[in-house]
Amino acid sequence: MTTANQNTFGIVVAGHGSRDPDGVKEFEQLVELIKKRTPQQVVSHGYLEFASPTIDQAVATQLNAGTQQVVMVPGVLLAASHAKNDMPSELLAFAKYHPDIDFHFGSPLGLHPLLLQVMQERIVAAEAQSPNTVRRDDTCLVLVGRGTTDPDANGEVSKFARMLEEGMGFGTAFVCYSGTAKPLVADGLRAAAQLGYTRLIVVPFFLFDGILVKRIYAAADAIQEREPALEVLKAGYLGVHPNVADVMIARAQEAIEGRAAMNCALCKYRVQIVGFEEQVGEPQRAHHLKVRGLLDKDITPGNDNPEFARYVPHPIEAESFRIIAAGRDWSAFPAAYLTILQRLVHTSGDFNAVDDIYFSAGAVESGIRALLRCKMVVTDVTMVQMGLKRALLEQLGIETWCGVHDNETALMAEAQGITRSASGIRRAWEKFGNDIVLAIGDAPTAIMEAARLIREHGWRPQLVIGLPVGFVGTCEAKADLKRCLQVPRITNSGTRGGSPWAASVVNGLMIDAVNQLASVSADLAAQGDRDSRITLR
Repeated sequence: MTTANQNTFGIVVAGHGSRDPDGVKEFEQLVELIKKRTPQQVVSHGYLEFASPTIDQAVATQLNAGTQQVVMVPGVLLAASHAKNDMPSELLAFAKYHPDIDFHFGSPLGLHPLLLQVMQERIVAAEAQSPNTVRRDDTCLVLVGRGTTDPDANGEVSKFARMLEEGMGFGTAFVCYSGTAKPLVADGLRAAAQLGYTRLIVVPFFLFDGILVKRIYAAADAIQEREPALEVLKAGYLGVHPNVADVMIARAQEAIEGRAAMNCALCKYRVQIVGFEEQVGEPQRAHHLKVRGLLDKDITPGNDNPEFARYVPHPIEAESFRIIAAGRDWSAFPAAYLTILQRLVHTSGDFNAVDDIYFSAGAVESGIRALLRCKMVVTDVTMVQMGLKRALLEQLGIETWCGVHDNETALMAEAQGITRSASGIRRAWEKFGNDIVLAIGDAPTAIMEAARLIREHGWRPQLVIGLPVGFVGTCEAKADLKRCLQVPRITNSGTRGGSPWAASVVNGLMIDAVNQLASVSADLAAQGDRDSRITLR
């Protein structure tokens, strides 16, 4: 790439976007501040979701201005999935379609000394709100991060808290998160309140106002009401500040000069990090295309929304299912079971395969609700995981996890004297809790471990699918699963089954889920049309 004139380049400030207009307003105020402090640059901004302009519109602004060098600066604090995946993938797409433009990607703000200074100002201002004089070593600083699925980013919050604690002389610092990571805000504040300090200062480690910041302040008010003897002060977030603008400008300059430094040493996408081994080398994919500019879109009923289109099978698949539907009498089966049962016939090539399938009461309905709400499928082996229809997973936003090949699974299996499949199920219990659909297609020992955790440890997966194939312990494990009255379950009798069977059940549930969403969308569209006709009359 050419960098003939590094003093003139365009800056795209890429924000996440918010449903809260206060957050969007502050982001745009910061963009205006950046423009004032870099009058020689073309500065535009865009959002991943919920607001407009979108990032592609921000890049279009640069191209329309004749900019030949464009730097995208993530308007986020830490390098988590937005800065590592979503924004770079969008930039790569622009570079593909505009090979004549010199594109660069900057680092997120990170733990910059200027941001420490801003937080210092916010904390001092919060202390000034109180009529009481309290020593810093009698104060617990509670720093609240956003929380992500990336342990590297979560760890940076703890590092920032430690630097504030030592730099400002607090008795201790406590870290909690607004979501995804633990402890959550309410739990963290309750724990911090028990540490014996005279004062808590609650600091949102956020760039802008928004729904989550308001929830943090509400949680601080709640702990103050609960612990009246404890003084709880609320400090400001980073917000619109010259230091924040200057850090973004510095990140843009670093990118143009080829000095953008990402925190790669503990990046779960580059090296094997304990508990996240399967994400090494995961491709960069944008996850926000369906909600891009959402709040500015006309979302009235009747608008086309491809996300809610019915499942359309390939013509050969459609013909297969026409044959299957006509190949036997299906009237004895409840209508809710037919998608799954006919897919099992399609998978096995055997019309009699469905005769010994067992559904607990409400299992199909529970499975569909779980896929739409929890959006997580755990499998015992990768063959089940690979058998799930990728297009449906992406359409519904469902993630999958299989830990059978992870290093920790092997270590646990050896230490506990259990199979790797059982160890993977135990890790899923620890890692995800109840909000999963569990699909077992290979190992009877996985069913046995799931049943044990359900009975002895109160595990409550939203649905357990148990269809392993084999002769050693298989029939007994399935019979035991049938007796697990605590959870919805789908299984069968006998030795037949296998990974394709378990995957087919999940695929059937996803197809029904998509078709139900499509029906709701069609009903809303029809209602919108009726309302329009009434209005016109």
